[in-house]
Amino acid sequence: MASLRPAPSRAASADPASAAATVVPVAANASPSPRAGLAEGLNASSAAPGQAQKTPQRRVRVARAGATDLAPAAPRKAAPADGASDALPPFPPDSLAASLWLAARAVAAVLEGRSLDVGLACLKAPPAAARPAAQDAAYGALRRFAWGDLILARLLSTPLKAIEVRALLLVALYRLETRPEAAHTVVNQAVVAAAELAGGAFRGLVNGVLRNYLRQRESLLAAAAADPEAASQHPRWWLEKLQRAYPREWQAIVAAGNTQPPMCLRVNRRLAGRDAYAAELAEAGIEARPVGVDGLLLAHPQAVESLPGFATGRVSVQDAGAQRAAQILDPAPGARVLDVCAAPGGKSAHLLERADLDLLALDIDAARLRRVDATLARLGLQAATRVADGSVPVRAGAAGSWWDGRPFDAILVDAPCSASGVVRRHPDAKWLRRIGDVRALLGVQAAILDAVWPLLRPGGKLLYATCSVFPEENGAQIDAFLHRHADAGRELEERLLPLAEHDGFYYALVRKTV
Repeated sequence: MASLRPAPSRAASADPASAAATVVPVAANASPSPRAGLAEGLNASSAAPGQAQKTPQRRVRVARAGATDLAPAAPRKAAPADGASDALPPFPPDSLAASLWLAARAVAAVLEGRSLDVGLACLKAPPAAARPAAQDAAYGALRRFAWGDLILARLLSTPLKAIEVRALLLVALYRLETRPEAAHTVVNQAVVAAAELAGGAFRGLVNGVLRNYLRQRESLLAAAAADPEAASQHPRWWLEKLQRAYPREWQAIVAAGNTQPPMCLRVNRRLAGRDAYAAELAEAGIEARPVGVDGLLLAHPQAVESLPGFATGRVSVQDAGAQRAAQILDPAPGARVLDVCAAPGGKSAHLLERADLDLLALDIDAARLRRVDATLARLGLQAATRVADGSVPVRAGAAGSWWDGRPFDAILVDAPCSASGVVRRHPDAKWLRRIGDVRALLGVQAAILDAVWPLLRPGGKLLYATCSVFPEENGAQIDAFLHRHADAGRELEERLLPLAEHDGFYYALVRKTV
């Protein structure tokens, strides 16, 4: 992490003795506590911290590119006694401590049962320099959660109830394993970050845990390699479902789920040609190659601000697999189209880029629907948007009805699902989900299909789409739907397993008989 410089330490060194009663060596027969899931047993409040002390003026080493200098460190405001964090990191934004601190806040939100999207919201306030490293650390720690959870279970004598400190340890363990050459700096900066969590009461514990990990690394890694969840980075029930459904491909699916996702662009054909835009990227030093009909797969992820014309709607970020939806549904110009569960709006936008349509975008979440409006505005596209629950049958003219009685020529059901095909983009999903959640989602998917089918005109077509690889959400769901509706016929079915250039998706095109 040459671009990250150490933040000033709160003290010359953390006191390892303060963690001695909690940090334990690895016993030969030690076994980690069972991982029942992130949302269970992790909502206890932080332990009561001690009183934070003022930081004296001191001289510390600040690592910059190509040089090591001595510089005075300015005093910082002590962390609140209740463990709450300020919106901005109390460190230089380009410091490793800042990225660890921010990543810990994002991971802590997931440990408390919230989504990573919610956790990453805290990364919007800090300067742009702090966000990339923090986001990378948060995603990495959650992709390897089972591994980190096992390590902590073996290094702590009792579960750590201070959620943000626990999250910091997970993030720091990830960073130690991916940046072993910077182990001393990572430990130091994790202790600095711990000084701003829970009143600084766990600095010694963080120092002790991380140093014990380094001393016992080989035996800990061997234990993790012998644990199916820690080795695969997937819950046991998830692995069993994949093994049953894909006896030949399950290992490749698991491996793909643990990788960095590809970054694919969708060129707005109304404003730019794909080849011409690819040439612009090349001039900007951004390597890309064509994929699909409108896509460009980047060799390396880029900040959207660096993409030519992104702000003016010439290009969007959308996985190549997700771009298949508009290509398969392919409504004729002037068609009346319904997009159910439309947020954040990428598929609606792609449909409108391809043809002039009378499109209505629905979503049950008003906040997420505003993202659809923002997406369409950036791209210079127009559509009607309504907050509505697509799983509830609707009748024209009824009180509160969003439907005007005119049938649709085409319907896109981008159904809520397990997200098992996009888990590398949403690593929190595999730890927050339960097998019972998948069963509940099956009912929601069926309800949406049944509710919107009467709104489709005879001869019209419905595209059912998920970002799942679990068969019961895909082909089995459509089989059941066809059994319930004699006027429905399957015209096309496409299954995409996650690969290097796209995520996992399922599509089924169904036509209503005349």
